[in-house]
Amino acid sequence: MIKAGIIGGAGYTAGELLRILLNHPNVEIKFVNSSSNAGNKLYSVHEGLFGETDMDFTDEMDLNSIDVVFMCSGHGKSTEFWAEHKKPESLKVIDLAQDYRDESNGYVYGLPEINRERIKECSLLANPGCFATAIQLGLIPLAANGLLNSEVQTSGITGSTGAGVKPGATTHFSWRNNNLSVYKAFEHQHLIEINQTMHKLQPSFDKNINFIPFRGDFARGIFIASHLDCKLSAEEAVKLYKDFYKDAAFTFVMDENPDMKQVVNTNKAIVHVEKHGDKLLVLSMIDNLLKGASGQAVQNMNLMFGLDETAGLKLKSSAF
Repeated sequence: MIKAGIIGGAGYTAGELLRILLNHPNVEIKFVNSSSNAGNKLYSVHEGLFGETDMDFTDEMDLNSIDVVFMCSGHGKSTEFWAEHKKPESLKVIDLAQDYRDESNGYVYGLPEINRERIKECSLLANPGCFATAIQLGLIPLAANGLLNSEVQTSGITGSTGAGVKPGATTHFSWRNNNLSVYKAFEHQHLIEINQTMHKLQPSFDKNINFIPFRGDFARGIFIASHLDCKLSAEEAVKLYKDFYKDAAFTFVMDENPDMKQVVNTNKAIVHVEKHGDKLLVLSMIDNLLKGASGQAVQNMNLMFGLDETAGLKLKSSAF
């Protein structure tokens, strides 16, 4: 059994991570760290875990007692943590913040669709961002084939859980319900890692990815629509994408126009491509808390420990 610990256990990503790991056939959770909740039951914060576990949060963490630690604290906190703590040599680290997504300090960027073999060999992993995952899965087949030759126009809508567990002026129900708004237009922080990946796959790519993010009036899920100039025919584009993802464990190319609820509550990504004149339209969608965060983290853990990539992640979508 893989012995796992969680740092920053009170947020949405930690709650989803616990939901997966408690039912993972190869994992034993040794501790869930949260200083502000120490001594309280996990289900006092993550109510959906009532009846699943009687574990308590703790303000202690014995890094020598575990094989892998999941870092679920806010952005910037991981860097602070490792400045104050010594990592045991054998400990594997999966960081869900953005601190090491530039692959600094020996971290590998954890997008399995392009880095599977590197992930299998690494001990330090930076889990991708949610918007970054969804946008990249729509574009990397083109970049890998040198076909990003124009600016990319992309818009995406995300659920309120993407803003974190602490309520704010733009996340509470009375503001978010029946509402839609744009934020961080052209400047979203995930563009850094997206551009990093595109340039690695296609070094000649020197165009803008013009990203407009929307806040949605739903709890979870991300729906991305990207379009760009492309000389491929519709048939060629579909074949390119299906060939690229033929061995992917969770990314699927769908012929029909998909709905976001087909991926919500799963670790799946669905991609759909259409040709309109000289434009290629790419739709890509994920659950922001699963394939966009905790599910992908467990997928990466499975690879790092030589397990079946899908272990613990065979989840049913909310579509019916």
